[in-house]
Order: sequence, then structure tokens, then C-alpha cells
Amino acid sequence: MEIRIGIQHSPRELVIESDENAEAVLERLGAAVADGSPVTLVDDKGKKVLIPGAKLAYAEVSTEEPRRVGFLG
Repeated sequence: MEIRIGIQHSPRELVIESDENAEAVLERLGAAVADGSPVTLVDDKGKKVLIPGAKLAYAEVSTEEPRRVGFLG
């Protein structure tokens, strides 16, 4: 799944590809926003990203299948 995260006062968003459960990620991000604590996400290659809960502007989780490349015919 693809996770897009906006950080306050930052013109760019974080984009993370992860194999984690979408509901679990949204629950952890919601808890981080509620109490201002940081949250750690792990991408599909094992890289860890620490996100400040107090500065989280938005999170978008996409569970759609990846775009297909090629021609239909």
C-alpha cells in the first residue's frame, strides 16, 4: 500500500510504500496526532521513518492495486 503523509510547514509530502495493514497504520497515526507522540513506520524495504505526531498535517492511505504499464489491445 502507499502512504502519503503531510507535515506542517513542509512543502513536500512523505510517500512510503509499506506492507503493513492499512487499519493498523491509520490507528497508530491517529494516536500519534491525539497525544503528539512520534510514530515509526517501516517501508517495504525495511527502512524506518520517524514522523512527529504533533506536526502531522494529513495522512492518505491507498490500498489500490498498482498501476498497470503497457498497452491494452
